[in-house]
Amino acid sequence: MPDIQSQSVLPALLVFTAASVAILLGGIRLTRLVDRLADVTGLGEAIAGALFLGAATSLSGLVTSVVAAGDGYVDLALSNALGGIAAQTLFLVAADLAYRHANLEHAAASLTNMVSGLMLVMMLTVLLAAGHLDPVTFLGIHPATPVLFALYLVGLRLGSGVRTEPMWGPAETPETRPDRPEGGPEGSPGTGSLLAGILALGLVVAVAGYLIAESGLAFVRLGGLRETVVGALVTALATSTPELVTTVAAVRRGALTLAVGGILGGNCFDVLFVGAADIAYRDGSIYHAMAGEQAFLVLLSILMTVVLILGLVGRQRHGPGNIGFEGLALVGLYGGAMAILLAGG
Repeated sequence: MPDIQSQSVLPALLVFTAASVAILLGGIRLTRLVDRLADVTGLGEAIAGALFLGAATSLSGLVTSVVAAGDGYVDLALSNALGGIAAQTLFLVAADLAYRHANLEHAAASLTNMVSGLMLVMMLTVLLAAGHLDPVTFLGIHPATPVLFALYLVGLRLGSGVRTEPMWGPAETPETRPDRPEGGPEGSPGTGSLLAGILALGLVVAVAGYLIAESGLAFVRLGGLRETVVGALVTALATSTPELVTTVAAVRRGALTLAVGGILGGNCFDVLFVGAADIAYRDGSIYHAMAGEQAFLVLLSILMTVVLILGLVGRQRHGPGNIGFEGLALVGLYGGAMAILLAGG
């Protein structure tokens, strides 16, 4: 494989574009497979979205952050992960526009998705707090890293528990689309075939993520762009493309809970990018190498997630273009934050 970082910006741009297209096409197919897997296994759309769709579509971003951290580009590694979380949360507004019947957060009422959102806030808070603790490491890994992985697993278990044995839940209205398994046509693929397809597509997405990472590093080295800008606005958006595609595709298929669950579950998985980057970063704790701009992105992600959770709780039925107050707030928060980052140049 040619050394993209030693070439000019144009070859890096071509590789970046090709990898982005591969991620886009892979994401479309992943939605169909995960939606069917949710029905076949009985996991439910929220858990299947968090575990399979969110993780599989996030592999490209994971590889990007790990490669960048391994090469010592801390700002790029962190901005890619954290910028992806903010961008993917914003994608729910696009999904809301694609669903014309009601506000998506009203129709996709799910206790499991609310749990995922709260776990995401907890993981982001741990990430932010880690930088204010002693910079102690074991084998070059900060203690916050295994804590993040443990919280992710706890969140999956808790989300599954509240789905199978809920103690309370949202009231159903005519606009609510509850998550109920649907039977497939005769001869539909079984669980093994679906998992194999998801794994194969995940591999394609991961390889494309490596190429995007190399291209992003070339933009920094050869193009003179700031790492934070490249991470938050270039690689993060490119590696988050599957989430946009799969979210809109899920809404069009009527899998509303899967759409929201894929975003929130994917965002929880994206926090693990930082933990994986900490393992790849060999110069100490990556949490203590976090600059002010990356901390700003963490706070942005927390704020956007809280707004989304409020939308799931408030369940506004209709708004301008069927977008609730939370959708308008997400657009304002993300647009304002990106303008601040660009102005900091």
